[in-house]
Amino acid sequence: MAILGSIVKSAITLKHNLSTDKQDPAKQQEEQLLKLLQTASTTAFGVYYGFSGLKKAVNPIAAYQQAVPIFDYDQMHNAWWAQQQKLPDITWPGKPEYFALSSGTTGKESKRIPVTEAMLDSIRSVGIAQAEHLAQFDLPPELFEKEILMLSSSAQLQQHPHGHLEGEISGINTNNIPGWFGGFYRPGLEIAQIDNWDERVRAIAEAAPDWDIGALAGIPSWIQLMLQEIVDYHQLDNIHEIWPSLSLYATGGVAFEPYRKSLEKLLARPLVYLDTYLASEGFFAYNARPGTMNMRLAVIHGIFYEFIPFDERGFDETGNLLDHPKVFTLQDVEEAVDYALLVSTPAGAYRYMIGDTIKFTDLDQLEIKISGRTKYFLNVVGSQLSEEKMNAAIQELSENLGMPVNEFAVAAMKNEDGNFIHQWVIATPEDIDAHQAAARLDEALKSSNKNYAVARSKGLKSVELTALAESTIYNWLEQRKKKGGQMKMPRVLKAEQMQNLLGFSRKSVGI
Repeated sequence: MAILGSIVKSAITLKHNLSTDKQDPAKQQEEQLLKLLQTASTTAFGVYYGFSGLKKAVNPIAAYQQAVPIFDYDQMHNAWWAQQQKLPDITWPGKPEYFALSSGTTGKESKRIPVTEAMLDSIRSVGIAQAEHLAQFDLPPELFEKEILMLSSSAQLQQHPHGHLEGEISGINTNNIPGWFGGFYRPGLEIAQIDNWDERVRAIAEAAPDWDIGALAGIPSWIQLMLQEIVDYHQLDNIHEIWPSLSLYATGGVAFEPYRKSLEKLLARPLVYLDTYLASEGFFAYNARPGTMNMRLAVIHGIFYEFIPFDERGFDETGNLLDHPKVFTLQDVEEAVDYALLVSTPAGAYRYMIGDTIKFTDLDQLEIKISGRTKYFLNVVGSQLSEEKMNAAIQELSENLGMPVNEFAVAAMKNEDGNFIHQWVIATPEDIDAHQAAARLDEALKSSNKNYAVARSKGLKSVELTALAESTIYNWLEQRKKKGGQMKMPRVLKAEQMQNLLGFSRKSVGI
């Protein structure tokens, strides 16, 4: 038996049993807001919105909501964060050492999100909380002595003229791994700082036999490509031939289920899968118990949450935020309702709408799942097609085809007659009948979404589908400098983006 592993597992179990997250979450959330108001009260933002007075209010949450408007990225950046790149004490004490470049899945350019030392502390705190909850899982003690391979974006950060460092949040986190964790972390900073994705993965493949990996962490599309590279490089049947102790995979960034079958083809046995919700703006939720991929909201780690119903109470029919939306706090939310998420964080974000929609699946456990993006929402002629509905339909199509469909995207476009259509692109490992696949996808969406069915009988004239090789999609992402690490394939494309992808695919096959 692994003595050290048993000791570590016992310590994690004891810490979990003593955890403070069993206290009143509504009260804990008020405490998080009060800490934010107190710490930022002397900043330019805090002075402008009267944080000193808000924290003394009889109902500080209500006072905060009345005083501070809701911000999206452009509003927050233009009014505050652009100044915070140059000057201290704008939205948080001091000047951020880092700015995270978002993956830019819904915009033309990467966004710059401030990352303060307090935010890094918050991320580490949530990571430790997730580790403590591993006591709930039936994991062998030996696992707690093994190494963890975290596949991030490049850890080679760029120096900005204003003095801070820039990179994706996973790369920033890699540069701030605690010293005690360095002995377990792979691939190590030297390999992680290789900027070119293909070169970095090749270096991982070459070094793989020297590591004893027990756990993986990263976005499933890129984890799969990395494992495939290792298997091919060493001519293996599966990854367990080189890493026999591999037992755990912490996924995140995109829905995991579309990747499960193709990922498990690279394994000798299934792993324990954990989902995580780590964004450029913070670490918000993590899988805390077995038997579910739903995630526990991190309510005691420095972040205050608000929730806007993603329906007529919060948004208009085109998915734009109302002037006066209904906003809920944790004590008022309901299960099975889509909410746009607002966060206030120790990086100087306040009532900030990050663009994700979430749904509570178990209020007693504080568990959520990500249901989509506010911008990954097609409502052409009333179709009301959410990302959650898209994922479910693609999963059904995958089962009908008998093959994995890991990547997909859709765009609302006009045909030659000027009528709206939905143009889909999917990645399949084999040739398929595209017309038949389009019909199956269409039927799946009609049966699960009555608004979509009505739209198809009226203004949405047809559904068209193009099947591509997975490599074509990843090469297209690489052309747009969006390959590897934290980068994700947008599920909803603008018409011109879809035309660009289809044109790229035709060129790649010489058409």
